[in-house]
Amino acid sequence: MTDKKTRKQKPEKVQDAESAAGNGGQAEVRDEAQAVSAEDFAALEERLAEAESKSAEYLDGWQRSRAEFMNYKNRIERDQALTAEMMRAQNIKKFLPVIDDLERALANRPGEAEAWVSGIELVYRKLLAVLDAEGVKRIEAVGQAFDPNLHEAISMEPVDGFESGQVIAVVQQGYKLGDRVIRPAMVRVAQ
Repeated sequence: MTDKKTRKQKPEKVQDAESAAGNGGQAEVRDEAQAVSAEDFAALEERLAEAESKSAEYLDGWQRSRAEFMNYKNRIERDQALTAEMMRAQNIKKFLPVIDDLERALANRPGEAEAWVSGIELVYRKLLAVLDAEGVKRIEAVGQAFDPNLHEAISMEPVDGFESGQVIAVVQQGYKLGDRVIRPAMVRVAQ
């Protein structure tokens, strides 16, 4: 008994194998984990197939969610860029009446006040330079065919030298920011 107390307990399989080996004969060690019946094997295969199908379903769902998120992110970025452009156009639109007033002042300049005229011209050129730096362009109208996307007709007049539908005069300049019209040109059109 003292021998049993000092000796560590070994699993039964190991003890059986040692005792069989100690007897000099070849004993089979039966490993229960390796001995699986056909029914158990089929059940394991079924569970594996279910796990693989769930895994594929989860992967598909994850990929769809990721694609939806990327589409959402792109849509938000596009909307933010559009909003920023619209705000920029609204701010630029506030300066256009100032340019109109400066153009009218320069068109009706007095002949005596040369310093005054050169100061107004300087302010006018600087304002046009700022708008040009922002990407604002004038809409060319005189002699062009009337385009309702670019022009706003205020009158139609019979005029010699112009074909019907051509712009004969600009009453108020129109401006574009990139491809977007921020203010159409107010024009008179040949009848």
